[in-house]
Formats: sequence, C-alpha cells, structure tokens
Amino acid sequence: MSSLTLLQSLHESLSTRAQVKSVFGDPIIAGDKTIIPVAKIAYGFGGGTGSGGLEMKTARGEGGGGGGGVGAVPVGVFEVGPQGTRFVAVGDKKKLLGTLLLGAGLGLLFARRKRR
Repeated sequence: MSSLTLLQSLHESLSTRAQVKSVFGDPIIAGDKTIIPVAKIAYGFGGGTGSGGLEMKTARGEGGGGGGGVGAVPVGVFEVGPQGTRFVAVGDKKKLLGTLLLGAGLGLLFARRKRR
C-alpha cells in the first residue's frame, strides 16, 4: 500500500466519524428537562514511507506506516427546560483555582524581578 493510499484511507476512516453527534451526544430526557452532553473532540492521523537503502549489496530499503486516533473530553451539558436553556460546564474547580494561583504567583515574581 502506498503512503498516499494509506493516508487517504486513514482520512476517510476518521472523517466519516467527524459528525455533530461526536461533539453533541444523544439528548437525554429527564422529567421536563432535556440534557445534551457536549465534548471536545480531536482527530489526528499521519503516515510515512521510505525507499532506498544503505548502499550495501544485501540491504534493501523499503518502509511504510501510519496511524490515527481520536480523543474526546467532556466539557459540559446543555440543559433545556421550561425556564430556558443553560450551559453547565464540567470541570475541576480545584485545578482551575490552582492554575489561577500559579499564574498570579508567577506574575508577582516577574513583576518584582522587573523592578530590580
């Protein structure tokens, strides 16, 4: 299989899965509310090939390879009900707080260094 054929095959396989349904899951009805899960999706693929050799009589050069993948991370849900629609984020508040504190600490450190 040539590298171009391999890449086209990987692209077709992954692009058929890139649908709205991949990001917005199937709605879930709970009482008078409808919950729609939301995720962040990342697709990637790559491949390579080679030819030639090591300039030795017994060594032949050839090669090829490829791969692909997909990842999904939940980001929240849309909640649709009689009172309206709202987005409820799913996240680690401790991680967010830690990142904010680290950023503030680094900002203070750099500000002190700049004054000197």
